[in-house]
Amino acid sequence: MTHDFVKVAFTHEIPSGTGRTVEVDGIWIALFNVEGRFYAIDNSCPHAGGPLGAGKLCEGVVECPWHGWKFSVISGERVGNPNFQVVCCEVRVQGNEVQIAIPPSLREPA
Repeated sequence: MTHDFVKVAFTHEIPSGTGRTVEVDGIWIALFNVEGRFYAIDNSCPHAGGPLGAGKLCEGVVECPWHGWKFSVISGERVGNPNFQVVCCEVRVQGNEVQIAIPPSLREPA
């Protein structure tokens, strides 16, 4: 399967322990730097649609700013209840560019 990677940021723009929201083809993605490794998940919390990219990141877990649901940015699983998940995107770093590939599940209409 071929993945189309798109540059969404430069590595220096997202310091370790932080995140931001990026947009690719109308799809909002939460992008995080965990100790120099980058992870990307669907920006929309499955609970009520809260913006995960605006949440607090601690040790690879982001807390939704709306109602406090917590998700691993590495696996997408909700902490304490893996039955709830957010979609993860493949991430790679090329030079100083952070690039992501949007999975088909995020491109399909809901």
